[in-house]
Amino acid sequence: MVTAPISKEALNLAGYSFPGQTEMIALLSRSQNVAMMLVSDTMRVGLVTIHSALKDVAANISKEKVIEKIAIIDASLKKDFRLKKPRLAVLALNPHAGEKGLFGTEDDGMIAPAIADSKAAGILAEGPFSADAFFGIHAYKKYDAVVAMYHDQGLIPLKMSSFGKGVNFSAGLKIIRTSPDHGTAYDIAGKNKANLSSMIEAIKLAVQISKNRRDHD
Repeated sequence: MVTAPISKEALNLAGYSFPGQTEMIALLSRSQNVAMMLVSDTMRVGLVTIHSALKDVAANISKEKVIEKIAIIDASLKKDFRLKKPRLAVLALNPHAGEKGLFGTEDDGMIAPAIADSKAAGILAEGPFSADAFFGIHAYKKYDAVVAMYHDQGLIPLKMSSFGKGVNFSAGLKIIRTSPDHGTAYDIAGKNKANLSSMIEAIKLAVQISKNRRDHD
């Protein structure tokens, strides 16, 4: 399934209380464990929280949730992208990874233990990395995927490097689902300015993942 962009506001005005298509399709496909992943030529970024207000992000993060998302992304890299031993970089939530609790306790108290448990389970996960320095020194090039704590933390660098070429992929779904990396762009509706690149990439990735899953099975 390749879905076009959707207005979250319109979705809710129509009576559907989903923050986005990922959550709706997960319910309709009876998929329990799903992670939103953006894929481009430069990087893959998976998210622990998706469409959460920034003020709610910390409350929506737990050690168990980080472990779950790491596992989903690791399994998807193996099954959907045919990577035998994928390496995952996990970003910190707070500036400077919390500075030993000075800027928040989530990194030492939840994210680092989640990474340790994931490594004990055989997943090649490292971190937590301070996000600004991680992207600033292009450390993402050393990893097969980056696990970000919230939407803009991971998607700003990805879209800066490849806007219009990225693909939104729902890792962990029982079906294959991709979509473009952008929204509805009502501001250019009817102006013949739409760029098809991301939709084309979404179709191509869905086809490739379908082939990879057949080979994996």
